Amino acid sequence: VQLQASGGGLVQAGGSLRLSCAASGMTFSNYGMGWFRQAPGKEREFVAAINWSGSVTYYADSVKGRFSISRDNAKNTVYLQMNSLKPEDTAVYYCAARNALSVAVITSLFDYWGQGTLVTVSS
Repeated sequence: VQLQASGGGLVQAGGSLRLSCAASGMTFSNYGMGWFRQAPGKEREFVAAINWSGSVTYYADSVKGRFSISRDNAKNTVYLQMNSLKPEDTAVYYCAARNALSVAVITSLFDYWGQGTLVTVSS
């Protein structure tokens, strides 16, 4: 199983970015997916999660209303649309896959992790 995250970069506060995570080596539609982030000196934290079909999503309070998670099972890809970005959103963002159909928010419930993509939001 491989998860390849992309789409990070430098953006000004108030701007937008869309992260992508392409999966391979797995039956993508059998997996719940999630996005996590880790800022320098901090623990990895949950951002958003989506169930196998995309019908159920869940967000951290800190990003609710600004971020949107979606998936395209035909393309084996999960997305994170990030709007109204704030400097405190600066972190390495990781996608993760869980070999279960449902949503999860705890890192230990995910089986596979991507390499991370850096998002930097300037003030």
